[in-house]
Amino acid sequence: MTNNDIFKKLRVALMLRDDQIVEILELVDFRISKSELGAFFRDEKHENYMECGDQVLRNFLNGLVIHLRGTKENPKNPKDVLAKHKAEIPVKEGPKEKIDFKAKPKTDFKKKPSSNPNARKQAPKVQVVEKVKFNNGKNKKS
Repeated sequence: MTNNDIFKKLRVALMLRDDQIVEILELVDFRISKSELGAFFRDEKHENYMECGDQVLRNFLNGLVIHLRGTKENPKNPKDVLAKHKAEIPVKEGPKEKIDFKAKPKTDFKKKPSSNPNARKQAPKVQVVEKVKFNNGKNKKS
């Protein structure tokens, strides 16, 4: 596992945005731009991909400790910091009503089915698409 993989996994697990990562790195006096940071998260085959060095990852981890725990003079509770991050993430609106797919469809028991079998005649099925024989451009010998 490379430093880039570790960095990506930490970013996803802690739900950090690029600007938050830049702030965390500045806590340990390590300055990096968002574009340089984005190069670490690219695919290895991309032309702008850059390997994350040990120094960058080490500084990020040290800054992350300060970010989550605080300093000796000003300690923080890591759970509060992570809860604050979750609160900052915009919530995508889903459907207004919850749809229960496991629920059985409601039936109206008051209506009685007709006793006459001919009372309900079904319309004949209309064939929408003609039967088509595909040969995929190959002439088959019969």
